[in-house]
Amino acid sequence: MSYGDVAEYVGEGGPRQVGRIMAVWGGGVPWWRVVHADGSLLAGHEQAALARYVAENTPLRKPAGGRPPRIDMRRARARP
Repeated sequence: MSYGDVAEYVGEGGPRQVGRIMAVWGGGVPWWRVVHADGSLLAGHEQAALARYVAENTPLRKPAGGRPPRIDMRRARARP
């Protein structure tokens, strides 16, 4: 789910508030599963997150030109 998806599901706040909560309290939850809406990896945590995505077989898109991979949100997004 993206930060915006979580905010919509909870029914309060927005993506920035979800990001703030994850930054302060997210250490005890699977933080790598809350991502940017465009599927880009969390800055500063790219390698740790990517290792988890590969281990979990998360669908990834590999852009041309050697740019970092992104999550394929169309295929990976959870819709509770």
